[in-house]
Amino acid sequence: MTTNVQDLCKQCGLSSLELADKSGLDLLRVRAICLGRWTPSPAERASIAAVLNVSIDDIAWGHSTPIQHIYGHGPG
Repeated sequence: MTTNVQDLCKQCGLSSLELADKSGLDLLRVRAICLGRWTPSPAERASIAAVLNVSIDDIAWGHSTPIQHIYGHGPG
């Protein structure tokens, strides 16, 4: 069963600031990952999983918020 980063942080008692510090990632990037607004690169995934002491495969990495297209003409 996979769990998202935000839930794993709660289970470990880590804030997004602490996760950013321990993983070496930018705080804004970590917050976006926690909120499901950013899908991390393989290296970012490895860093986060190591801090959370879980396998990369144990974390749900996808977007949890729908992607909205702001520009363009949309479906025709």
